[in-house]
Order: sequence, then C-alpha cells, then structure tokens
Amino acid sequence: MATSILDLSSDRTSEASAECDDLRLVEALREGVERAYEELLTRFQQPVYALAFRLLNDQSEAGDVVQEVFLKVFRNIGNFRGQSTLKTWIYRITVNEAHNARRWFFRHRRREVELDTDPEDSRNWKETIADRSRSPYEEAADREQHQMIEAALEKINPIFREAVVLRDITDLSYEEIAEVLGVSLGTVKSRILRGREALRDELAGSM
Repeated sequence: MATSILDLSSDRTSEASAECDDLRLVEALREGVERAYEELLTRFQQPVYALAFRLLNDQSEAGDVVQEVFLKVFRNIGNFRGQSTLKTWIYRITVNEAHNARRWFFRHRRREVELDTDPEDSRNWKETIADRSRSPYEEAADREQHQMIEAALEKINPIFREAVVLRDITDLSYEEIAEVLGVSLGTVKSRILRGREALRDELAGSM
C-alpha cells in the first residue's frame, strides 16, 4: 500500500514531538530534576538491558553494563549536543560498554584458574537466559524458534551480531545504526547482510 502525504506528515509530526520530548528531558537532566532521572530510567532501562543482554548473552554482565551506561549518561548529559537522538546516543554508549565488558572477559576471566576439571562448566557464562520483555521480534517467533535464533546469534561474529540485533530486533533504522556504531551507512548495510547470511547458515540445519 502506498504511503499517503497525510501519513508522511503524521510521521514527521511524531518525530518532531519525540525530538521535543528528548530536548525537554535533556534540559531537565542538566538541571538535576529528580523526576527527569526517573523518566529516563522508565523510558530506557529495559531497552538498554535487552540490547546489552543480546550482545553479551549473560544476565549479570548485562546488568553491570546497564549500570555503567546510566552512570555515563548522568555524568555526560552536559556534553549531549543533539546531533543524534537521545535514543541513539544512549544505544551508542550501550554498545561501547558491551565491547568493554567483552574485552574484560577475554582479558581477565580466562586467566582465572578453574577449580572444576569439567570443561563444560567453562561455558556457563554463555547460557542463554530468557528475556521477559516483549518485543515485535518475540511476538513474531514462537518459543522454539526464538531459542534457536538466540543460540545462532551467539555463534556469529560479534560485529555482525550487533548490527543484526540493532536492525532486526531493536528495530533501528540504518541511519540510526550508523550513528550508534560510528560507521558509514554502507558499512552498516554490509554488516547486516553478512550477519543475516551467517545467521541463515547457523539455522540451516535446524529450521
């Protein structure tokens, strides 16, 4: 169905309203208004957790990332210039903190001495824990397919995984993803394409 002029006008009005809400919230945060902090957490805490969890596949790590993200938001809100939306700015911080958490794991945790000789235990940190939030992605897939997709996502290159998650699960536009990841639009499209291909290969034998 073709999009009408009225539909386009409605979309622009909605976007303008969201931008006004962001500016109002940012200004209140800069002034230290307590209710603004509550509103920020209400709007973004669950989406930030869901994104961090899907990038890291670990409930505890995702929770730590959420804390770091909002600490950085609170400390750096004065530096927010509105060159991107508040959402993409927060998601960019989330992706960076997930990268930091992943690097910390490979640098430190693998040096720890395993007390249990069972090698299977070394994979416990990767166990997928069901995210209780509902999204269009979760509404569209039944539980078995969801579990297979989550398991396949875990196996693909993290660079491709974050692009696929931001597009197909978090539902950001290509332009927003480019802002979040700090890469060109062409790179975003390439990563999503390669990520989807890798995901199809992983799922080929099970779906």
